[in-house]
This record gives sequence, C-alpha cells and structure tokens, in this order.
Amino acid sequence: MKIAVVGDIIVSSGLLAEAAKSLNIDDEPEIKEIVWKADDRKDFQKKALNIETKGPEAEEIPEELYTEIEDADILLVHFCPVPKKLIERAQNLKLIGTCRGGLEHVDVEAATEKNIPVVHVIRNAEATSDFAVGLMFAETRNIARAHAAMKQGIWRKEYVNSAYTTAMREMTVGIIGLGHIGRLVAEKAAGIGMKIIAYDPFVTQDAMNAKGIAVTMKEKEEVFREADIISLHLRVTPETENSINEEVISLMKPTAYLINTSRAKVLDKGAFIEALENKRIGGAALDVYWNEPLDKDDPLLKLDNITLTPHNAGNVVDALPKSPKLLVDTINRFWETKTSDMIVNLNEITF
Repeated sequence: MKIAVVGDIIVSSGLLAEAAKSLNIDDEPEIKEIVWKADDRKDFQKKALNIETKGPEAEEIPEELYTEIEDADILLVHFCPVPKKLIERAQNLKLIGTCRGGLEHVDVEAATEKNIPVVHVIRNAEATSDFAVGLMFAETRNIARAHAAMKQGIWRKEYVNSAYTTAMREMTVGIIGLGHIGRLVAEKAAGIGMKIIAYDPFVTQDAMNAKGIAVTMKEKEEVFREADIISLHLRVTPETENSINEEVISLMKPTAYLINTSRAKVLDKGAFIEALENKRIGGAALDVYWNEPLDKDDPLLKLDNITLTPHNAGNVVDALPKSPKLLVDTINRFWETKTSDMIVNLNEITF
C-alpha cells in the first residue's frame, strides 16, 4: 500500500504523513511525502484564491507528484491542486482525501469518472457555525454598527431595522444547505429556541428526524418566503453558482436577513446589492466575497444595512493542525461503517 501525502506551508506533509500512519490498513504502508511550495503565507493565499476562483488547473503542482501518483493507492492533500491530468496518471488510486471543506482544488468529476471516492472534512465546522450564529446576532441587533458608532464618539440608537428589531428566539431561521455546518447551525439555533426550516435537495425529513435535529424540510421558495433569517451553507457547483438570485431574494420578507459564511459565488452579487440598496430585505451579513480583499470602492462598503467580516469564520487556532487526523479518522470511520456524509461523489470504496 502506497500513500502519497502533499503538504504545504499551512498543513505540513509531516503532519499528513503522521496522520496517515493511523489509517486502518493491514500492512505498514509506504508513505511518500511531497510539498506543494509557496514563498510565504501571502503567496499561499494568492495561490489559494486563484484556485478557488479558477479551479484545480489554475496552479502548478510538484512535478514529482506526477511520478509518485502512478502507483499510489491513496492521495492525501491539504490545498495542493488535484487536476484531471494528475488523476489520469494514477493507475492504482483508490481514494483522494483532503483535510479541508472546500473542493475547488480537486477535480471531483475526473475522480468520479475513474470511480475514485473523494473524502473531505469540515475542519472548522464548529467555528464556522459559531460565526454564522454570531453574525445573526450582530446584524439583527446592530452590534457591529453600534460598536463602530461608539468608537467614533456617537451614541447611536436608531438603525435601518429599528422598527422591526426583535429577539432571536422570536425568529425563524431558514438554512439553505444541510451539510455538516448547516446541521450545526440548526442545532445551535434550536438551542436559542428558534424555529428552524431548511432546504437541501439531498436531505430528507426522515434523515433529520433520525438525527434528532428539529428541522422542518421545505422547498427552497418556501424557506425564502417564511424565514426571518436565511443562512447559506452551500458548496459552489454549476447548480449552486448564482442560485441565490433575484428570483429567490425577491421572495424574502422586507424584514428578513441574509447571512453568508459559505461561498460568495452562490449569491448573485448584483441582485443582492440591489435588494439591500432598495431596502427590499431587512439586512445582511457576509464573511465571504467575490473579490478578496474588498476593493475600496466596493458598493458593499457604502451600505448601512450589512455587517461585513474579512473571511474570519473558520479562523481558530486548532483547526489546521488537527485537520489531518480528522481526515484519517473520517476515512477509518467510513471503512468501518460503510457510510459517511464526507464522501462527496461515491458511496463505496473497494480495495
């Protein structure tokens, strides 16, 4: 059994290799460590953003990986791209694992064509779900705006939403996307006492009932009509890109809020900004953007009914170093139980 691990400046190949030793494999595996290099963290972030925008072909990968992949059985990466041309070189590859939630760096379609499962983990799911709920409080109760005014010496008491501000417990939250993070948001919202409705074409009411999560599944249009807060938890796919558009935004109550901690591209920027500018919705909060960092003249910066944070939702100190072990634990659990929400393309792994 050969395992190729590709680390980077954020998650080292050493961490991945150490975690790989814990895979439930009968024979001691051969582990090949490779590094996807970046000059520094700033260079890494530049490459990462390019991949998130343009996909796994956007950045070069280590030349030695093309050789090592030929007889590798398992490939474990952090952010190193896994393009189609690499997958095509693989003769024995049975699994691709990545210790992050986003899959922009992996050609999942190419892996599926070769019957290679792709496993990912939401390493910062708790942190991101915390942050999403935090943004709900910040926007609905004007916490950030009040703070900003106080820092400027202004004792501000009136806001765009002053006429309809209420306690979170009195509100209905609508969750779009019930993956790992969406479910955690649902659990936390339930703890507050909120009513929870949700839409996910791949999740049934029976599945939620079985997990004991107090969510009522509805069609997407119903969620947008009924919710006081919409929280987005979607991956970017051809089906989801710009899917939160003028058609569904127009269904929202004029007092409702839109929260996005997932990916900017699921949201139609023009329709979203137009709705805020014309007070067609109550407000919004974003942690992800179409261009990062924001341009100084971005129209979002001129709005008084939005809370903005600089892509901080998943930034907790322990998420990155723990992610390789989390990935390996997820793979082992899947092999044992034959089921996992973290397999993004196939339902079966065969060795």
